[in-house]
Amino acid sequence: MELKNINDIDDATKQSRKELFRIGTALLFIVGIMLYTISQNSIDGNPSSLLIIAAMIGGYMAMNIGANDVANNVGPAVGSKALTLTGAILIAAFFEASGALVAGGDVVSTIKKGIIDPSGVLSSDSFVWMMMAALLAGAIWLNIATALGAPVSTTHSIVGGVLGAGIAAGGMGIANWDKMAAIAASWVISPLMGGLIAAGFLYLIKRSITYREDMLSAAKKMVPLLISLMVWAFSTYLIVKGLKKIVKVEFLSALGIGLMIAVAIYFIARPLIVKAAGQMENDKESVNSLFTVPLICSAALLSFAHGANDVANAVGPLAAINEVLSTGAVAAKAAIPLWVMMIGAIGIAIGLALYGPKLIKTVGSEITELNKMRAFCVAMAASITVIIASQLGLPVSSTHIAVGGIFGVGFLREYLKTSYGEMVEEIKHHHESDNPEEVEVFLMDFKKAHLEKKREMLYELKMKSAKAHLTKKERKQLKKIYNTELVKRSHLYKIAAAWVITVPVSGLMAAMLYFTIRGMMIP
Repeated sequence: MELKNINDIDDATKQSRKELFRIGTALLFIVGIMLYTISQNSIDGNPSSLLIIAAMIGGYMAMNIGANDVANNVGPAVGSKALTLTGAILIAAFFEASGALVAGGDVVSTIKKGIIDPSGVLSSDSFVWMMMAALLAGAIWLNIATALGAPVSTTHSIVGGVLGAGIAAGGMGIANWDKMAAIAASWVISPLMGGLIAAGFLYLIKRSITYREDMLSAAKKMVPLLISLMVWAFSTYLIVKGLKKIVKVEFLSALGIGLMIAVAIYFIARPLIVKAAGQMENDKESVNSLFTVPLICSAALLSFAHGANDVANAVGPLAAINEVLSTGAVAAKAAIPLWVMMIGAIGIAIGLALYGPKLIKTVGSEITELNKMRAFCVAMAASITVIIASQLGLPVSSTHIAVGGIFGVGFLREYLKTSYGEMVEEIKHHHESDNPEEVEVFLMDFKKAHLEKKREMLYELKMKSAKAHLTKKERKQLKKIYNTELVKRSHLYKIAAAWVITVPVSGLMAAMLYFTIRGMMIP
C-alpha cells in the first residue's frame, strides 16, 4: 500500500519536475548570456549594464521565438507522422541555428519594417530604452501566446513593441501609419493566401491521384512532378529569402536557377518513385508514404530560411542597442557582432527544445488531422505564398501563412466530405423502392469511381428517375445533416483573436515598459 502511494506521488510530481527543469535550463542560458556579455564587452573599460540587460532580454526573446514560431515549420511534418517529435526538434534546431549563423546577415535595420522614424526620438538614451522595452514586450507576449497554445507572428510582436515604445518616446507623429496599415492588412492576406494555395494543391492531388481507380499509376506520374514543383518553389524561396543577406539574386534569375534544380531532381526522383510504388498496395496510405522524404526536406529548408530571416526579431534590437552604446549615435543600420548572432541562434534552438513541443502539437494535430499529402500542401503554400507576396510587396507573416494553410486543407476536407454525403443521400433517394443490396452495390461502385465517373453515374441516375429531384429546402437540410466539422472551431477563434491583438497588446506593454525603464534611468 505504501509503495502504491509513493508511485502516485511520483506520478503527480513528474510534470512539475519537468517544468522546473525547463525553467532551470532557460535561467542558466540567461545567466550564461549575462556572464559572457560582462566578460566580452565593455565601454570605456567598464561593462555596460544596459548592454548586459539588453543581451539577457534578447536571449529571452530568442527562446520565445523558438518556442512559438518554429512550430509552423515542423508541426505539419510531425502531425502527419513524417517526423517524430524528437526528430523534428533536432532537425529544426540544427537548421534554425545554421540559417541564423550562415545566412542571418552582417547588418540589420535598427527599426523593423520602418514603422517609426528614429529621428523623432530625442536622444540616444531614449532610443536604447525604447528598443529594450520593445524587445521585452515582444518576448513577454510570445511567452503568453505559447502558454495559451496560440501560434502568433514574432515579427508582429516586435513590430507592435517598437510602435508602442516609439509612440511613448516620441509621440503619435513618430509612427509610419501607412506601414502599419499594410501590416494590419497582412493579418487577412497571409492566412487567406496560404489557405487558398494549400487547398488548391490538396484538390489537385485528390483529383489527379486519390480519386483515381489506379492510384499508384497516377502517383507514378504526378508525385515526381509535385516533388519537382516543390523543389522549384523551395529553391527560389531559399535564394530570394533565405540567402538574400549572403548574395543578392534577382527574382527571375532565382526562378531560373530553381527551375534547373527542379528539372534535375525530377529525373532523379522519378525512377525512385516508380520503384517504390511498384512494391505498394493500391491505397491512399501507400500514396501518402511517397511524400515522407519531401516533407522532411521541406521542414529542414523552412527552418533554415526562418532562422536566416526571423533571428533578426531577437538580435535586431539588441544589435541596435549595441551600436548606439558603442558609437553614441542612432544609425539606420546596425552591425551584428558574432556574439549577438550566437545569442539568437542558440536561444532559438533552446526555446524550441524546451517549449516547442506544445505548439508543434497544436499546429500539427490539434487544428485539423494532417496526413502526409495535406502536410505537403501546407509546406508548398508556405514557400509559394512568401514568393508571391515578396514580389507584390505585401508584408506577410510566415506564421499566418502556415496556420492559414492548415485551416485551408481542413476546410476543403469539410466541404468535400459534406458534398460526398449529399451525393450519397441523393443516390439513396433515387433507389428508395429498389432492393437494398442493389443500392449497396451501386454505392460501393460509386465510392471506387474517379470524379468524372461519379458525375456520369449521378447524371445517368437522374435521367432514369425524376423523383430524385431535391428541392432547395431539402438540399439545405442535407447540408445540415452531412456537415462535417474537421477543423476545431475553438482553435480557429483562439488563434484569430491572438493574431488580431498581437500588435496592440505588445505595443501597450512596450509603452508601459518604456515609461518604467525611463523612470528608473532618469535621476
